[in-house]
Amino acid sequence: MPTISLSKWSDAEGRTREIPTDVADLTQVLAQIRAVEKWSNKAYLAIVNSHARKTGRLFSKTELMDGYRKLTALGIIEPDRELAQRLQRKPMRTHSGVAPVTVLTKPYDCPGDCLFCPTFVRLPKSYLPDEPGAMRALQNDFDPWRQVVSRLHSFEATGHTANKVELLILGGTWSAYPKRYREWFVQRCLDAMNGADSETLAEAQRRNEDAAYRNVGLVIETRPDAITRREILHLRKLGVTKVQMGIQSMDDRILAMNKRGHTVADTRRAFRMLRAAGFKLVGHWMANLYGATPESDYQDFQRIFDDPAIRPDELKIYPTSLLKEAELYDYYQRGLYQPYDEETLVNLIARCKLHVPRYTRINRIFRDIPSPNIVEGNKKTNLRQLVQRYMAEHEMGSCQCLRCREVRRQKVVAGDLRLDMLPYDTADSREFFISFVTPEDKVAGFLRLSLPNSPDVVPIDEIKYAAMIREVHVYGPALGLGKDSRGEAQHRGLGGRLVARAEAISREAGFDQLAVISAIGARNYYRRLGFHLTEFYMMKPLVK
Repeated sequence: MPTISLSKWSDAEGRTREIPTDVADLTQVLAQIRAVEKWSNKAYLAIVNSHARKTGRLFSKTELMDGYRKLTALGIIEPDRELAQRLQRKPMRTHSGVAPVTVLTKPYDCPGDCLFCPTFVRLPKSYLPDEPGAMRALQNDFDPWRQVVSRLHSFEATGHTANKVELLILGGTWSAYPKRYREWFVQRCLDAMNGADSETLAEAQRRNEDAAYRNVGLVIETRPDAITRREILHLRKLGVTKVQMGIQSMDDRILAMNKRGHTVADTRRAFRMLRAAGFKLVGHWMANLYGATPESDYQDFQRIFDDPAIRPDELKIYPTSLLKEAELYDYYQRGLYQPYDEETLVNLIARCKLHVPRYTRINRIFRDIPSPNIVEGNKKTNLRQLVQRYMAEHEMGSCQCLRCREVRRQKVVAGDLRLDMLPYDTADSREFFISFVTPEDKVAGFLRLSLPNSPDVVPIDEIKYAAMIREVHVYGPALGLGKDSRGEAQHRGLGGRLVARAEAISREAGFDQLAVISAIGARNYYRRLGFHLTEFYMMKPLVK
């Protein structure tokens, strides 16, 4: 009977040994997994545990995925997408349609001096050595190429498709790093996706348009007071499409008490400039800052959406975590600061979530800080689940944020989808959140269209008289480039239909050009829709 090797081990002398696996044995287990009608982790455990009791061989999901790939490559079994999805580990990683790859920049001086930020010599400010992302960065000496390659290998080893990469560059304040370092960092990340070194950033970008791993989103994080017209131009040169900024508070008194170093006016100006340039905007908001109360936090949260200059596309809620390595700990020891208890915090966030509009996605409700580092206050990382449970128990209704309404891994029937239009105003534009939704009100795909009120608000000349598509996103499990859909939302033509609707709206509003803030790896997609590349954007003339 033929065998294949799924795992290796080292003997007492350090020599590598292979464990042979019987092909018929493996094929039988895979067939049992595929035959289950209602799939669950419980069903998986029942199959592998039963097999282990009979044979003494306990398969892990990683081994089964490795075996599935080897058997299909050898032609012993037929490729089966349903089976492959069942063998995935942590399927939530790519349910939004892309593979998020997070990398950290090296430690560098931060212009801020915030009370709540921890400081470690070997890490960018605000990061802890035992945070997952920081640990990976340390293991790879903050090398961008090595960090990207390790994450791509990790995705594929656990059964995920990583052809569409959303690259998130975290660390300190991005805008504070030397310009040369920023360009080199992005270039090396693209080199890792391209599988080849490049001489220049422009060369790496051109190669990525047709690479096996394409960058479909580039995210950086910075401070509101770092945003200028020159900085915006450089972000576009790098290929950045999304900007994360620390709002932290909409109260100048609280910002000053926490030594944040910028004002609400800085935040409003930064959001207005970035939105006019087409960027997707992610705000960070902190509850329980020094000087705040639960009620003042509740009022502060509402200002984020009441203020037409802000109204972010996405939001991360970061309750303040009390850490010994932050200056805030001294205030705590002197009795000047007290963290909210779990019940208070859950109640606060539950009330806040009721004010989140349908066009905004709440990405996080708690930062991924290991609980042993937190001195006092909430230490539970599943805060989102606790909040949802609280809302259900108190009959508060459901959250309407985009994340709570994503179709995720659910199969969709194209004929059942309806086109939903949600217009809203900002300080400088008329925005349209256009989405395809299921009968259950789950979002299968959406587009963000921005119509500027005046060319004077647009910071880049080539788009001064253009309508702007700031984002196109189709949900469902990430599929490989060119893969046909079998009920998943991706690759069903939803993106093209959304763009066509944006064209019609822009034309009716009197615009004769439509721009897209396209990621490098999405350029060919927009070319197929009639767009052409200019210096910073993809553009398309609108024929009346």
